[in-house]
Amino acid sequence: MDEMRELKQIIIDDLKLEGLDPEDIQDDQPLFGEGLGLDSLDAVELVVILQKHYGIELKDMDKAREVFTNMNTLAEYVRVNRKKQ
Repeated sequence: MDEMRELKQIIIDDLKLEGLDPEDIQDDQPLFGEGLGLDSLDAVELVVILQKHYGIELKDMDKAREVFTNMNTLAEYVRVNRKKQ
């Protein structure tokens, strides 16, 4: 499974996004608002997901807004910052 698909599946599972498959989430689709439709509580959950699955601590909310723009920005941030397991 490629990293992008794996990340999408983790988000679907952990956020309990029923009825979605990784293929349903476009790489450049906004994660919040009109895109995937995530909200501020989901943003907190995304921070937890990064910590739990990738060992990434994201404490700067301005940086989080940038990282959580879409799947491309999130996947790139994970690729660069993930802890080697």
